[in-house]
Amino acid sequence: MSKKITIQARIAAPIQSVWSKWTSPEHITKWNFASQDWHCPNATLDLKKGGKASLRMEAKDGSFGFDFAYTFTDVITHQLISYVMEDGRTATTTFTPVGKQVEVQTIFDAEGTHSIDMQRSGWQAILDNFKRYAES
Repeated sequence: MSKKITIQARIAAPIQSVWSKWTSPEHITKWNFASQDWHCPNATLDLKKGGKASLRMEAKDGSFGFDFAYTFTDVITHQLISYVMEDGRTATTTFTPVGKQVEVQTIFDAEGTHSIDMQRSGWQAILDNFKRYAES
């Protein structure tokens, strides 16, 4: 059984806006990267149980890139998204209104290649980038 890693952020925006920016390809390409030397040139997703998603992540200099692909296992609008990645690991993101903010929390299975700290910091950096985008 793999270790679970949790990341979270509070977004100062209405739930409808947070959800839209998290789930719409035209928004995902603007925030889905951990650092400014990377980007997400394209994203496709069929946001429903059994639907598939593929997010292209690349270094801007073209030196490296990969497709982050997964299948949705549960989608509850404005509340929850769960999916299974191609390697069998799972992730669940919840959206919880807290006053005028939305707490976004993702719990995902660690992979065996990189350290837990490295995985947590990478996923948290992407979530922090989302927060900046969603609040702008």
